[in-house]
Amino acid sequence: MAVWATAGASVVAFMGIGLVDPILPSIAKGLNASNSQVSLLFTSYFLITAVAMLVTGFVSSRIGGRKTLLAGLALVVVFAALSGTSSSVGELVGFRAGWGLGNALFVSTSLAVIVGAAAGGSAAAILLYESALGLGMACGPLLGAVLGDMKWRYPFFGTAVLMAIGFLAITVFLKEQPRPARKTSLLDPIRALGHGGLASAAVSAFFYNYAFFTVLAFTPFVLDMSPYKSGGVFFAWGVLLAVFSVLLAPRLQRRFGSLRVLGGSLVLLAVDLVVLGYGDHTTAVVCTVVSGAFIGLNNTVFTELALGVSDAPRPVASAGYNFVRWFAAAAAPFLAPKIAEWTDVRVPFVVAALAAAVGAGVVAARRRELTLRAEELEPRHATEDGIAVFANQ
Repeated sequence: MAVWATAGASVVAFMGIGLVDPILPSIAKGLNASNSQVSLLFTSYFLITAVAMLVTGFVSSRIGGRKTLLAGLALVVVFAALSGTSSSVGELVGFRAGWGLGNALFVSTSLAVIVGAAAGGSAAAILLYESALGLGMACGPLLGAVLGDMKWRYPFFGTAVLMAIGFLAITVFLKEQPRPARKTSLLDPIRALGHGGLASAAVSAFFYNYAFFTVLAFTPFVLDMSPYKSGGVFFAWGVLLAVFSVLLAPRLQRRFGSLRVLGGSLVLLAVDLVVLGYGDHTTAVVCTVVSGAFIGLNNTVFTELALGVSDAPRPVASAGYNFVRWFAAAAAPFLAPKIAEWTDVRVPFVVAALAAAVGAGVVAARRRELTLRAEELEPRHATEDGIAVFANQ
């Protein structure tokens, strides 16, 4: 029951990332805000998430996994509910920042807690977590569409209620897990980035994340569809992301190697973004959905490289890597609408495509550093070494 309670809360946590996608135009109209102002919902969320990556290990290694989970859930409940009461876009952006802190505390801890509490072995626990991630990423836009079609405030209240249920379930069913033998300091993730391979993976992922979150945060304005239709598009996008991340990435890695899969997927994502920007409306819809396949591949391979390329402890390497890459997730939602205002609606996708291409270039140029231990990496979905892989997607 402890495992199921934590996994269920994980589904809702991942739903929160794409929840606002279908209702971005509705929020803009409801609060009389511009596209770039509404996009700050993502910017504040991920900016706080990036900084919080330096804090989560510090906190969980001192107060334990259960208390960290509950603290994160409590923050999400409070700030998701407050988001629904916002009377201005400034208030909503601020409340999303608090939501991002809570989500960072919860997501960074939940997989380790699931593995520690599971009785069926780590492989089954990891598979359950992967399923929670995919289900959450796919269903977030659907929940946003269904509730947002009635009123843009309702998805925020719905998330608060679901997370409150998760809080109660974890309070009742989850016992405290053993604390790590060594406490993590705030500077450990920064020190870990001194390793050339980890730094290369983080820099490449930074440019990739700019492309990723241009799709997630800016495309809804370009498609300009009803919440239901936009939710359907991003549900299909999330399904492809989950399938390619969980099922196809490991097979392609075994056949072609991690770096070839990563470089090829980044180049294909760049091409997809250019076609998305210059195609008609139907083409834009198709390219948005297809981008989920490349994003799923990239998420898995990037994270496995980041965790395996250096000899730093995996939680520390993960925190350093995420600290760098989430800054791009904060920048893209703000810059893409601004670039469209300064130029035209196609240019943000060209910039995102160039960012993906730069990410591929970093992988090619730093191949030696990334290959040092990448050749030893097998997809870790059924091993204890992989417990942090999907927490970072």
